[in-house]
Amino acid sequence: MKKLEKSTKMDHIGYDIRGPVTDMADKMLAEGIDILKLNTGNPAPFGFNAPDSLMEKFTQSVRSAQGYCDSRGLMDARLAIADYCKSKGIPDVTVKDIFTGNGVSELISLATQALLNSGDEVLVPSPDYPLWTAAITLAGGTAVHYLCDEKSEWNPDIDDMRSKITSKTRAVVIINPNNPTGALYPKEVLLEITDLAREHDLVVFSDEIYDRLVMDDLEHFSTAALAPDLFTVTFNGLSKSHMIAGFRVGWMCISGDKEQAKGYIEGLNMLASMRLCSNVPAQTIIPIALKHYNSADPLIKPGGRIYEQREFITKAINDIPGLSAVKPKAAFYIFPKIDIERFGIHDDEQFAVDFLHEHHILFTHGGGFHWEKPDHFRLVYLPCLEDLAVLGGRMESFLKSYRQS
Repeated sequence: MKKLEKSTKMDHIGYDIRGPVTDMADKMLAEGIDILKLNTGNPAPFGFNAPDSLMEKFTQSVRSAQGYCDSRGLMDARLAIADYCKSKGIPDVTVKDIFTGNGVSELISLATQALLNSGDEVLVPSPDYPLWTAAITLAGGTAVHYLCDEKSEWNPDIDDMRSKITSKTRAVVIINPNNPTGALYPKEVLLEITDLAREHDLVVFSDEIYDRLVMDDLEHFSTAALAPDLFTVTFNGLSKSHMIAGFRVGWMCISGDKEQAKGYIEGLNMLASMRLCSNVPAQTIIPIALKHYNSADPLIKPGGRIYEQREFITKAINDIPGLSAVKPKAAFYIFPKIDIERFGIHDDEQFAVDFLHEHHILFTHGGGFHWEKPDHFRLVYLPCLEDLAVLGGRMESFLKSYRQS
């Protein structure tokens, strides 16, 4: 049999959340070494369980689900999503405007493939969730990264965004609440972004998967609600808010000027049909989940696990000489900054490798999120307080003597 080589296009794709450092961690696990994995936001391994009502509904649906559904999704699920969009202030969303998916990840691929031709550009935040950059690249486009400013609580730098718009720019990606920084964008910033999109006739991709995991009594504003005239694709799902990441329950809704996007919508329908439909049993839990969409509330209020772990990890990081971090406002990620001059760091991936080998804790280096400088890394703060305390102690001890050659 002829040896199969990797496609050359894959040389341009990076996905370091599950990349080389993760491969090293898996090898260590195979050798019997316990690894604390802080590289992915999967709540299940850390003791977060789905509500019993969802599990009962899913069990019932597995017994009764026997075939495909409409390629856009079950009618009951799409009706529930349409109601949720209405509750978020997104106007004129009907069941025809909603597509369910095997997680938001699948839908990001569909959305970018339907839009992009070779050479088209899409504005993507830096740091980003790397799936966006990968999907854009696989669709033949180019991800152009705009700066999110740490000094401004990781809000997008509008001037930098404006400077990167060209005649080839087709769309802008907004990740709000943000992964990896945990930032929550204020209304004023979102309005500035939508003004740019309107001025340059850009499609808006708004990734809002963490909108139900906002802390400190702050409010999440859906981009589509603030700019009802703009053609916007909004992404959301249940994986994180309802602690069912493995069920792969996601959706996207289209809103705004749909008349001018008929060809694009036809492309979405064709791509959705090609994969037949998303997981039918998983879709059946959407109506009950969205009726009880505040199920994560106890976790994100004072005394709740996510809230208290957020408080702990922020203080622990800022107490370590040479580290600092902006307190996240949402989700369960934090993006600490390293004093690279103090530690002589020039390779953030090597920093992650060295810490993994010495302390058996896995995290993702900042470069994995298309952050250009080797001075950040992302931690998932889902582990219990005791494990986070161990992490803090080991990081402080490690940095006392760490220097890169």
